Amino acid sequence: MPMLRKGENEIEYFVDGKGPALILVHGTGGNAETNWSSLTPQLARRRTIVRPNYSGSGATLDDEEPLTIEKLGDEVIAVADALDLATFDLVGFSLGAAVTTYVAARYPSRLRKLVLIAGFSSSEDSRLHLQFELWKRLIDIDKRAAADLILLTGFSPEWLSNRTYDELVETSEAIVAGNNWDGMRRQVELNLTVDTRAYIHKIVSPTLIIGCTHDHMVSPSHSRELERLLVSGQYRELSSGHLAPLETPDALVQLMLAFLDS
Repeated sequence: MPMLRKGENEIEYFVDGKGPALILVHGTGGNAETNWSSLTPQLARRRTIVRPNYSGSGATLDDEEPLTIEKLGDEVIAVADALDLATFDLVGFSLGAAVTTYVAARYPSRLRKLVLIAGFSSSEDSRLHLQFELWKRLIDIDKRAAADLILLTGFSPEWLSNRTYDELVETSEAIVAGNNWDGMRRQVELNLTVDTRAYIHKIVSPTLIIGCTHDHMVSPSHSRELERLLVSGQYRELSSGHLAPLETPDALVQLMLAFLDS
């Protein structure tokens, strides 16, 4: 996997496919593989897919200072610059939606279209704040409980009920073993301070906002709020839990490409 040096940082990223560039930005505790591997083969048939791992994820290394939306967004742009991408489409999922909101506002001439999946403009919402504080505590004291909570709130009840208990236990254990918990904790700290409302009003690119009907992490009401705040936004909703890239990848790809290719 390629590594880009930016100052003291080393940013890991993946490139697949051919065609117009499409950058995919993952969410809290996720990475280029866990959030996007189910979508990449389909998208790469028609696009050059770029998947950076921002600080706290994958093999990316940074100065371990507190994270900001601006820091992570500039890492995304650094990868685009390294690949000589003058323009590109951009997709952000969850925390990645906040990161791409900054990128779209800060670099409007680089962006063709923007897709925001299960995003939120601000963590002022008391339920979000309670959830993120709980995540921090569980990361510190009981990572298996944190993994179970990710499953319970990340997927729809129907999706979970269609798996056996043993399958869910195995998935939870895989999360415990494979997750970058220190990096996730830093990203959760960022979640608690997110406020992109000053950036949202500056976005001029056509934007698709995708909410998830059964999202128990980030209510679809936050996606509808993004639509209201955007100058040029359209809203669609998937019958999925928060982790739509894993739960309904085919439906998500269909929505994304219909918008990006229109």
